[in-house]
Amino acid sequence: MIPDTYMNHSGKAVGLAAKYFQIAPEHILIAHDELDMPPGASRFKFDGGHGGHNGLRDVIPAIGGSRAFWRLRVGIGHPGQANKVSGWVLSKASKIEQELVDLSIDESLSALPLLLDGEDVKAMTRLHSSDKTKEEL
Repeated sequence: MIPDTYMNHSGKAVGLAAKYFQIAPEHILIAHDELDMPPGASRFKFDGGHGGHNGLRDVIPAIGGSRAFWRLRVGIGHPGQANKVSGWVLSKASKIEQELVDLSIDESLSALPLLLDGEDVKAMTRLHSSDKTKEEL
């Protein structure tokens, strides 16, 4: 298992890259796991808080406190109990859950050009209507 001291410290790298390349927060896309969505679902989202996600919690102050950046939320499901979250996030997904996550990432990549072209509503509509379930595999 990875020690907690090394987890969720992506803010420093994001902040340094944004500063070096002069990237405004609204032009940043952070991809992250999302406990509140099932495997097979992914969503684009602009703006908002960290929602309890420690990686996002670390990124926000590193980019000047702005919450106005894009997120790609990739569903991994929830273990059902708060005390099992760390183990769930750090453990290997089951074969079917991994297949669902992989499919949702593929769908995200196919919708990404729309987002990059400024067609955020089309990108979100396309991605948000592409969810897969275990029954579909």
